[in-house]
Amino acid sequence: MIDWSTCPAVERDPARVSGAWLFCGTRVPVAALFENLEDDASVHQFVEWFPGVTMEQARTVLEQSARSALAVA
Repeated sequence: MIDWSTCPAVERDPARVSGAWLFCGTRVPVAALFENLEDDASVHQFVEWFPGVTMEQARTVLEQSARSALAVA
């Protein structure tokens, strides 16, 4: 499991979107990025489709995910 608490691009508030990890300043769940990538969307498309999420935030989330995967391996 990824520890999002150290990722500066995301935030969690139990009162918003059922406490899911969200891109900072948005109501877009981090999970939406991975779901769209699994459906063959590009990161550029995701950022276009979800205004408020920046390319920098998306890259930071992907980097955090990669670091977590390497730590487990």
